[in-house]
Amino acid sequence: MKINDEVIAHIAKLLQLAMITGTDIVDNMRLMRLTAKDNELLLETEYAKNSESNISKMLNEVESLSNVEELQDGE
Repeated sequence: MKINDEVIAHIAKLLQLAMITGTDIVDNMRLMRLTAKDNELLLETEYAKNSESNISKMLNEVESLSNVEELQDGE
């Protein structure tokens, strides 16, 4: 069996997420859900949707906090 490119890209995102948040990548990888199809490991569809949604929410929060800090620094 081989790992699909989408899974490899997701692992890279998890590594980046762990570095940004200071969390252990192992914790993030334990949550990852895979499925097998045509001799490949793929991300489960529901997991992929939820994960992307969670990452987007987190990035939006970081952006919002950054904007608030910029406003406070400008005062």
